[in-house]
Amino acid sequence: MTTEEKIKSFILENFLFTDDESAIGNEESLLDRGVIDSTGVMEVILFLEEEFGVQVQDDEIIPENLDSISNIKRFVESKVGA
Repeated sequence: MTTEEKIKSFILENFLFTDDESAIGNEESLLDRGVIDSTGVMEVILFLEEEFGVQVQDDEIIPENLDSISNIKRFVESKVGA
């Protein structure tokens, strides 16, 4: 499973309660659609830290890093490659 697939699967199962991949697009805003809120952001961060072994700093908790599946994927890949 790719990084993007793992992230999407986590979002679908934990926030949309489905395995239907068409329920949300990879570029759609998770915040604007109400998929995640501030508590959800913390859940996503815990998932990223556990699943990918990355450390998310407080100043990295911004929409540019966590607002869509694609943004989260890019963020994780930048952390893993660092």
